[in-house]
This record gives sequence, structure tokens and C-alpha cells, in this order.
Amino acid sequence: MRLIYKLGSTLLVGGLLGFVGCQPQREVVDLLVTNAHVYTVDSAFSQAEAFAVRDGHFVAVGKSADLRGRYQAAQTVDAEGQFVYPGFYDAHCHFYRYALGLSSANLVGAASWAETVGRLTQHRQQQPGTAWLTGRGWDQNDWPGQHYPTKDTLDALFPDVPVLLIRIDGHAALVNQKALDLAGVTARTPISGGVIGHDAKGQLTGLLVDNAVKLVATKIPEPSAAEAEALLLQGQQNCLAVGLTSLADAGLDREDIERMAAMQQAGKLHLRLYAMLNPTPENKAYYLPKGPYFSDNLTISSFKIYADGALGSRGASLLAPYTDRPAEKGFLLQNPGYYRAIAKELAATRFQMNTHAIGDSSNRLLLDIYGAALAGQPDRRWRIEHAQVVSPSDIAKFGQYHIVPSVQPTHATSDMYWAGERLGAARLKTAYIYQALLKQYGQVALGSDFPVEDINPLYGFHAAVARQDAKNYPAGGFQMENALSRPDALRGMTTWAAHAGFEEKRKGQIKPGMLADFVVLKTDLLTAPKEQLRTVPVQQTWIGGKRVFSQK
Repeated sequence: MRLIYKLGSTLLVGGLLGFVGCQPQREVVDLLVTNAHVYTVDSAFSQAEAFAVRDGHFVAVGKSADLRGRYQAAQTVDAEGQFVYPGFYDAHCHFYRYALGLSSANLVGAASWAETVGRLTQHRQQQPGTAWLTGRGWDQNDWPGQHYPTKDTLDALFPDVPVLLIRIDGHAALVNQKALDLAGVTARTPISGGVIGHDAKGQLTGLLVDNAVKLVATKIPEPSAAEAEALLLQGQQNCLAVGLTSLADAGLDREDIERMAAMQQAGKLHLRLYAMLNPTPENKAYYLPKGPYFSDNLTISSFKIYADGALGSRGASLLAPYTDRPAEKGFLLQNPGYYRAIAKELAATRFQMNTHAIGDSSNRLLLDIYGAALAGQPDRRWRIEHAQVVSPSDIAKFGQYHIVPSVQPTHATSDMYWAGERLGAARLKTAYIYQALLKQYGQVALGSDFPVEDINPLYGFHAAVARQDAKNYPAGGFQMENALSRPDALRGMTTWAAHAGFEEKRKGQIKPGMLADFVVLKTDLLTAPKEQLRTVPVQQTWIGGKRVFSQK
């Protein structure tokens, strides 16, 4: 794309003054983008050629010739026929955790426990002085035998440094004996809503699931303010490079939010944030009396609750036992009374309740709790995050109770290799049911859950419409009856994601009055072969009418 700067007043010299004086007065704007294929994602899903921006907002959308005649711009961009979309919005991610985790060993995609250990050893050689050795992303489902690792190798290689390795889903971890000792965890440590792994002899294996992970993770020192800011900026750059302009960060404390808000105010953090609060007593005491907060850059209007764990680590709460573990049904992370109490508390406020629910049992419980708490309040936009396995008799409750399904399409294509082993064929048919949920609520908010999945929103777009992974497997798509159309997938990562946070009047569309966030691609996502969708590079990312990323 070419940037063409025009200083119109310097051209008004000599005899031209009389000629220009006869022309209609053009309105001054900051930015004019012309010669583009613009997908506005408005209610009619209309297309345009050009738009004008002033004070960070779109002021006009239409044809290039018309807008050139109406507006004089400080900056004019000829899009050269490229495709322009509203800025991509990840409706469920963990940006703060992702960014701070960039200093940890990357274990994603390791094909065996041996490869995992090799990566960890290399990381330690590169960062020999850190107090803890941390990593993230291992997945035993990708290894031969699919067996959970134990701490024996970690104890032998790293006897004097505590090690904590988070599983890909964030709901399990492997730690060494040094970490267990620092946290005071023994075979007799009580735990509710989690598992402390031990072998047949009662010896600790180092495996921790769900609430048990916190016993050790809370002992890891926080990074300094300077270290945290540097990592957040690195994480932001990664997000901007894939076209993300808004993020729903699922689970934050006041200190985290205030750090990022200060960076926004200083002009360092350009990303717009919808911050879901952790339901701690401190957060509730501070935020509930204030009520929801909305600004162009920051929304604080919800609490993030965890109902259960993940399917991959068998922490998801199921109505019937796991097909591959007949003695296990998973578990809730709190007792049912906890969820009823917090729903009643939040229903008396204007805050949303956004609950992580993976299994069909947790989905049923939370849907029923939502329905009871929200009786007579049809537009509270309480959300089920993931809604991964839903019993057939519960699907209609999303429509009946007006509950927003907030889903992650790449979960389906990551889990499809082994989800049937956990669930069996019958339950698998009502898992990852994005089309069915869309028919109930009329919208689905799409996210990635990064760093559980990749941060690239086009991976999610591809998974939603093709129901295939990066290898374009399976050939016909996974349970294609629940695929989304391309327009709906684009809505899910723009305007429907904004709707899920009461932000649809400010973002998610290219139309007058909206925040001028947009991305530029060389590819038409609505018509390109599905095999190309994951490899489409973002050419430029703009937030508030300012370019924040460009391909070099």
C-alpha cells in the first residue's frame, strides 16, 4: 500500500486560487482509504471501496470517487485493490498470561516426552540464572502411548532448580520434587477440585491437575515491572502481526488490569482490552461497587468463573464416565452452591458472568443456574466460555435463557484426534457444535484461548468454516454439520465478539461512528480456497486510524 500525503493549501498559488475557490468545500479528515475491497461486516454485510477516518473513528464509507470529492485528508492511502476487514477480535484468550509466558520454554508441538525434555534443557542453557525453570505447551495426547510423564527425569536433570511445566490446556502441570518441596506439597496434602498425582505405591508423580496446579504456581516470583512491560509489548507485537486489535482477556486481577491500562494511557499498548475479572474477594470488593467500566480502550464488565477443567486432562465434568476411563467423570472446581451464590450476587449487578464450562455436566449446571438467576433479564449477555460438550437436552437453553456461546474453533480441530476416545461416538456428536449454538442464540463469539491454541485468528476462521487442522485433515471436514459459513465466521471474530462484551456500538464494523480499527489482506477470505486460509499474511493492522503494524 502506498501512503500519499497531500498538503492542499500549499497548492493554492497564482491563478489556481480562483479555480479552487469555485470548488465545493471539502471536509477535512485525518485518513482517507480508497481503491479497496472493504467488507464492512455491518448488518447487511455490505461491501464498499473507501472510507474516511477522523479522531479515531470512521466518518464515512462508500465509493472512492464520492469520498475523494467530499473529503480532504491529511493522509491518503491507496489500498491497491486489497481486502480490508474490521480489526480482528479474539473473544477469549489469555493475553497477559501469554505475554508473561514468552520467557518460558515453548513446548508446543513436541512429539514426545524426550523432545519436551530436550527443549527444556536447551532453554535452561539459554537462561541459566532464572530462579525457576518454566515451560508451557506439552500434550501427552501427541506422544506415543499417550501416557502422562512423571517427574523422574526432571528430578535427575534439575535437582536444584524448581521446575513447572504447564500442559497445553493450562489445566495440568508437571513439576519436579524441588518445586513440590518449596510449595510444601506431599502425598497427604488435601485438595478439592483437582488432583495431586501419585503412583500405586502412593509416591508423588509430579502431575498436578486443575486446582492442584495453584499449590505450586503461586510460589513462582512475579516478574519485575520492567520485565512485565517488555513481555507485554512483545506479546502485543505478535498480536498486531496477525491482525488482532481487540482481545477478551479471560481472568485478570486489578494489578494486571491497571498495569495494562497505564500502558494504554502512555500510548505503549495499542490493543483494546475486554478484561474478565477473577472472582477474588479483593476484585469483587473493589469493582462491584463501581459498576461496569467502558472506554474506547478498556472494558471491565464481567467476571470469569471456572466450572471444570479440560477434556484433554480429563478434568471436564461429564454426566457419564469417560469412555476411556469408566471410573472417572471429571469434577467441578467448586461445589454447586458456589456457582449459585456468585450467580445470584452478579445478577443483582450489571456485571456479566462468563463461565468456563467444558463437560456436559458443567454446561447443564451452569445453564440452569444462569436461567434461574436471570429470570426476567433477557439481555445480560452472560456467557458460557467453551460450551464444548453439551447434552442434546441442554442445547436449547442457550436460546431459552439468552446465553452467549463463546467458543474456540481450533479446539475442535486440535481435539478431534482423541476426543472420541474420551466421549464415545454419541457424545462426540454434540461436542464443538458451533452451528447448533448459533441457531440458538443467533450469534457465536469466536476466540482462540491462546496460548492454549495459536494466536492467529485466521487459524480459527479456517477451523470454523472447513473444520480442518493445519494439515487440511480430515479431507471432508470434522462433523461439518456444525461448520460456520464464512460470513458468520467473520462476524464471530468481529461484530459478534464485540456484542458479547456490550461493545457492538463501538467496534467490530466499518461504518460511521465506529472505532477505526481495520486490517488489510491481499486475500479475499470469503472466496479464497480453504487450503490457503491459514497461510494468509496480514499486510497492515490499524487501530484508531493509526497504522500499528505493516509487513516489511
